[in-house]
Amino acid sequence: MVSYIIFSVIELDKVDFTKVLETSADTVRKSNDGLKTFVKWEGETPNFVGNLETKEGPYNHSEIIAVLEGSEWKSQLNLGDYT
Repeated sequence: MVSYIIFSVIELDKVDFTKVLETSADTVRKSNDGLKTFVKWEGETPNFVGNLETKEGPYNHSEIIAVLEGSEWKSQLNLGDYT
């Protein structure tokens, strides 16, 4: 199962990109205001997630889709490209 966590972009340096499905801080999707981002992983929760002070979640796929459809995240692009 894939899990997702939302957090502040100021904590991107805490992410171990070898443990998530994104490749780098440069490739994560950000909220419309540029203040939040999220990462996703399969299986066990990576250890670094416990160090995130601004985390929201974890979410499953249907839950993150509902969040991303909100005005804080919604863009003109297809959400399927990001989840």
